[in-house]
This record gives sequence, structure tokens and C-alpha cells, in this order.
Amino acid sequence: METGIDVHPLTDGTVYSARKNYRPFSTPVLEAYAPILGEEKIERLHKATERLKGLKLLEINSTAQGGGVAEMLYSSIPFLNELGIEAEWKVLNGNKEYYECTKSLHNILQGKNDFFSSEMQLCYTQTIEDAANSHIIDYSPDVVFIHDPQPFGLAYYLKKPEETWFWRSHIDIEEEDLKADPNLWTFLSQWIKHYDASVFSAAGHVVSCWPAPKFIIPPFIDPLSEKNRELSEIEVNEVLDKYNIDSSIPIIAQIGRFDPWKGIDRTIDAYRHVRKSKKCQLILAGGMATDDPEGIGILESVYDNTKDDEDIHILNLPLADRLENYMAVNALQRAASVIMQPSTKEGFALVITEALWKRKPVIAANVGAISLQIREGITGFFYQTPYRTAQKIIYLLEHPKAAEKIGEEGRKHVQEHFLLPDRIADYLMAINMIIYGDLDENIRDECVVSFRPWFRKYSSLRQRNVESYVHIM
Repeated sequence: METGIDVHPLTDGTVYSARKNYRPFSTPVLEAYAPILGEEKIERLHKATERLKGLKLLEINSTAQGGGVAEMLYSSIPFLNELGIEAEWKVLNGNKEYYECTKSLHNILQGKNDFFSSEMQLCYTQTIEDAANSHIIDYSPDVVFIHDPQPFGLAYYLKKPEETWFWRSHIDIEEEDLKADPNLWTFLSQWIKHYDASVFSAAGHVVSCWPAPKFIIPPFIDPLSEKNRELSEIEVNEVLDKYNIDSSIPIIAQIGRFDPWKGIDRTIDAYRHVRKSKKCQLILAGGMATDDPEGIGILESVYDNTKDDEDIHILNLPLADRLENYMAVNALQRAASVIMQPSTKEGFALVITEALWKRKPVIAANVGAISLQIREGITGFFYQTPYRTAQKIIYLLEHPKAAEKIGEEGRKHVQEHFLLPDRIADYLMAINMIIYGDLDENIRDECVVSFRPWFRKYSSLRQRNVESYVHIM
């Protein structure tokens, strides 16, 4: 079980740093994960760590509250320190205009038909320069991981020759759309060339023609965190009572950020079809990431769309107390009969991973890297139309044994592929390969490295003229 207190980043953006004696959260010792993963995977992790003991690692993203990136860092940073790696975490602080332009950039990279204007580019560049000039990096790390587009430009200003920098993209990038916009392509290409490698969640997200090695490493959950640990029935019911939710009525739930890509309207439409023949209730629960200015507008739209239905519960879960938020999400997921995630675009969707871990059948759209998690009819179902999706929900509600079997398969799938120690081993192997020159120099810049055959889910990567593909078991 996770321990710790509420987190308030220091004035310089530090979220966690043993060097500064600021360690406001922790993870269990490595041995606690062994019964879940098995000794073979723990040994793989130890081998990946051998050459990296004492390595100084810095991770930078744009928020310590809300979103899957921050959630993974809450577990991975103290976990890496347990392994003997001196890992730190900082956030890049920006103003309202900066977050608005980076959200626009995020949306454009995912295929939205929009324009990243010269004014936005100026706002972005100025914020990156300000962060660089204010010494966001105040020591000499060996390795730096930059997460997503928000702090992307830092390498241009701060990378030193002796350092190794990775860019970690968590979003569903549309490479063809990116290349079709010459101004945006030029703008981003000036930043990426300063990185030693990049990491993507799935093969379909890889920007194949950018130089430097590219790694495919899916996200992960921490099975022992407050959000994913086992809960008693009493703990679940306490959360339901807090939000006046009747546990005797079947629950359909979608949990995550209030975001235009999440397909919340699809979930509402499917629920309304179900209600025509089945008594049930819908929970739409989420929070507001500090770097996402669109959330409030989406939440208001959802309120307006559902105000006349007393069986729809809209929960804007507060983020001020992180562990309380995690506890609420955990309980709501465990109380649900069916979890929905019919996103129109999706980098990975850790909410699906969490639900599968809790043995819940999931209905999600076949977009982004979701197909790495959902196996049709085995670990869940893919969203089709609201009516057809409603028929799947009704089937699951009326056939609890079938729903239970799907839930068990989902749990096994996550246990095999998407847990913290196993994917951290991938990151460490990637660092080893870049630092110690384990890649053939003749094909290094074209390499796409996968530590499992994730790429088999995607035919698009082969169509992108990737010249060399390395697969390492």
C-alpha cells in the first residue's frame, strides 16, 4: 500500500528529490511486487539495473496533479530510488496562455484540424526560455526524460554534451498530419534533433522519420498504489455513500479527465439505450489536470447534457488530496459492473488498465494503443454505435458469469504486460542501450526498438518505411 502525504511542489517545481531531502511519497520495497509479477520478471529488472546504480535521472513534465503521466511518476520515481537510481521529478510551470497553446499543440498532434499559430509558437518558446533561464535544471543529471509536448523544447536550451536526453511521448500522434503542416513540422523538428532517443506508447504512434533511436514502451500501473490496491466491501460502500450512489443498482462508469477526446457523449448515448430496457445508473467521474484548460468547458457541457436524469452521477473529484482521489477512483471502478472508455483518440488509457486489473469488463474504442489492452470478446469489447454498445452492456449485466470470466482475463492480461516493475525494466534497458552504445551505429537513427512484440498490433508502422526494426525479448 502506498504511503505518503499530500504533495505540494517546491517553488522551483521540484516534486521529488532525495538530493534536496524532499521525498513526500513512496512505494513499497521491490520484494512486495514479487508475488504479483513472479521471480523471473524481478530478476529481469535486477539485470537491467546492474550497470545503472548511482545514475542521476531527472524527469520533467508539466503537472503534478491529474493525468496518467503524473500518476506513473508518483510510483516510478520512488521505485527507481529503491533500485539505487537517483531519480528526481520536476514540473515546468507555465501561465494560462501557455497551457492553452500546449493543449492546442496536443490536439493538433492527435489529428485535430487546427493551426498552431505564430503567436502560439512565440508563447511556447518564451515559456521554455524562461524555464531554462530560471534554472529548472539546477544540477548535472546523467539522464533526462522530458514528457510530452509541454516541456519538449528544453533540450535545445539545456542539454549538455555529457548528458543523455529522452523525449517520452504519451499521445496518439498522427505522423502524416504532422508532416502535412510544414510550419508545425519545422517548429517541432528543431527541438527533437537535440534528443538522443524518443519513447512512444505504441508502434502506431512512432514518428518514424525523426532521427535518433525510437523505443516502444507502453505505460503501466502500480498494483500496490492506493488507486489499485484491493479494497474491502466496507471501503467501497463508504465512497458510494459519500456520493449518494445506490450500490443495489447496476453501475456503468466512465472515469478519467473531462476531455474532448474521451467520448463521454458516446457513453451517455449508450447508457440511454440501456435504460430503455434495464434499470441502471451511470457514473461519470474525473478531475481537472492543471495543464488542461479545456476540462471546465467539457464538464459544464456534460452537466448540461445530463441535468434531467437523476440516475446519472457527475463527479468532479478533487485533486487536492491525491490519496483520497485515488481511493475514490479505486472504489468507483470496483463498484461498477461495466467500465466505458469510447475515446475518439487515445494515447493508451490507463483507466482501462486500472479497470482490467480490477477484473472489470471494459468497452472501449479501437483507437490509439487501446488494442494493446482490449482483446475483443476476451478482455472486453470495442465500442461500435451507441445502440450496439448498449446491447453489449445489457449482455454483460444479464450474464454475470460471462462478465466475471472477461474480468479474469483482463486481470491476467495486465499482470502479464502492464505493471510497474516490468515496464520500468524496459526503460532501464533503453537507457543502457543509449548510454553504452548497444545499437549498431549504421542503423541507429532509423531503429525502432521494442522489448515485446507490441508492433504486431499495428500494420501502419511497416507502411512508414522504417528501415530497421529491432525486437529484443
